[in-house]
Amino acid sequence: MKIDALFQQQNALPSIPKVVQEVIDSFNNDSVSIDEIASKLSADLVLSAKLLRLANSSYYHASRSVGTVDDAVLMLGFMTVRTLVVSSGLTSGFKSMPGVDLKQFWRYSLHTAVVAKWLAKKLRGNSDFAFTVGLMHAIGQLVMHAGMPEQTLQIDKIAGPLDSRRRDVEQASFGYDFYDVGAELAKRWRFPETFSVAIKACAEPLQQSEFEPTAAIVHLSAWRARADECDFSKEEMNATFPYDVAQKLGLKPEVILEEMPAIDELSEGLEELLK
Repeated sequence: MKIDALFQQQNALPSIPKVVQEVIDSFNNDSVSIDEIASKLSADLVLSAKLLRLANSSYYHASRSVGTVDDAVLMLGFMTVRTLVVSSGLTSGFKSMPGVDLKQFWRYSLHTAVVAKWLAKKLRGNSDFAFTVGLMHAIGQLVMHAGMPEQTLQIDKIAGPLDSRRRDVEQASFGYDFYDVGAELAKRWRFPETFSVAIKACAEPLQQSEFEPTAAIVHLSAWRARADECDFSKEEMNATFPYDVAQKLGLKPEVILEEMPAIDELSEGLEELLK
């Protein structure tokens, strides 16, 4: 099935709340009114309740209780609130998926996102952008499972969702992979082009015509989250570490292998995103 045909399938595109789409559209609008977005978020009871739980979570160490969406925007800043709202919309867009352990999938994706955010801060990059791309980088797998379940379940038998060979198997079977599908989804959801470019480049950040640092950061972060999920030994981590990507970023391997806090520590309090 060609990639365009995949997106024509009835179940392929998950539905996201209208307010989340409006928040995504705000990425492309420099003159967006923060107050207008905040009032729309306040009108969505489920989303605003989730946002407030996140703002009050241990992750953000709020010095006082955050009681309204306006308070959350004030305390966290518009960029972070926007990132959380979009992330929440993504994780709730896919309800159940035959053949996919959604809990594991989103845990792995969230861990990729928090590592990407930590590394982006370390490298003085855009940490909110890195977080969102990290959370979205593998979402193409869900689209493929939803739009062509039988063919994708055949791929699962050869290489599971967290298998490093997964992309090669998809390319051999379909002529595209989940990174391509994720990049296309970002376009169809009207994310700025930078998101689509970064997601597509995550697969092979050093093979692009123009180096995209966020893609390289997410590539490293996905490796680290996968290592954690698959319980790699120290030897396995050293053997599989993407040294060339780290070198291109000017990042010493020990920053990720030794200095970085444990993933559970980095993501503590963000579990609300997955509920």
